[in-house]
Amino acid sequence: MMPENKFFLPEGLRPPSDCSLSNLKAAAEHGEILEAVACRCGTDHTLFFSLGAVEGRMPRQEAVAPWISGASRDISVLSRVGKSTCFTVKSVFSDAKGAPVALLSRREAQEKAMGFLECLTPGAVLTCRVIRLERFGAFLDIGCGIVAMLPIEHISVSRISHPKERFREGQKILAAVYAIDREHRRISMTHRELLGTWMENASRFAPGETVRGIVRSVKEYGSFIELTPNLSGLTDTREDLAPGDAVSVYIKSIRPERMKVKLQIIEKLPPLSEPDPIHYQVTDGILSHWVYSPPGCEKSAIETDFTALSP
Repeated sequence: MMPENKFFLPEGLRPPSDCSLSNLKAAAEHGEILEAVACRCGTDHTLFFSLGAVEGRMPRQEAVAPWISGASRDISVLSRVGKSTCFTVKSVFSDAKGAPVALLSRREAQEKAMGFLECLTPGAVLTCRVIRLERFGAFLDIGCGIVAMLPIEHISVSRISHPKERFREGQKILAAVYAIDREHRRISMTHRELLGTWMENASRFAPGETVRGIVRSVKEYGSFIELTPNLSGLTDTREDLAPGDAVSVYIKSIRPERMKVKLQIIEKLPPLSEPDPIHYQVTDGILSHWVYSPPGCEKSAIETDFTALSP
């Protein structure tokens, strides 16, 4: 299986397109979505593309789809220069000198993608690209430049103060559809369900091991240390600890019935230059019901029922 949007990938993640003259004509006939880097924006805000021996032109009205993205300002066109941009080929013709020219449309590609995305149900796993990080969440390209919101509380079970602690801009990630507002054409995403349950994460560790962790919060009664984005443990408080510190910790015990990992700090470590690679337990398909908590756990269950979120 593959992520649900395999035919409508985020811009910058599509395999290199064959932009030969014959393939451009075939793409125009079949409505195929291609991608190339916009190399110039003219004075009339037409975007130009170098497609091998063919010049690509994308008029301003074909560069943006305001009813999808709300982007109607000039900057939404100017900012495409130097960036991978998806498009359909509306036509191929010859200019006054007989050179081949392809008329391109990003708007049409986005309309195709949006028509598909609006038909998805919550729980559908998509390939996404992080395009902006804010304190409240991450903005994701979920296909052909269509932007969706991933709220910070849906990034992982382990709490973070800013999405930059988990992602970097331009990063390819997976996320699942959380909710679809068809009236306003808005899609929100979730990420934590793809990172595995408590047991799936705890099974990667064993009592007696010493591993690396990140301090996520410091309380009077102890400090919470993240072992994975969906698994944290508790250790005694030390005065020299602060959220974000990297530490080595000794695993004293793992108790599924209480959903607890007891830790002991060994020492502070140098910080990482960027977030750890993401380890996914789910990489494709459609989730229906996710239960994070172990069976028989004494605490209230942490779960997501995607069937109840369906519009």
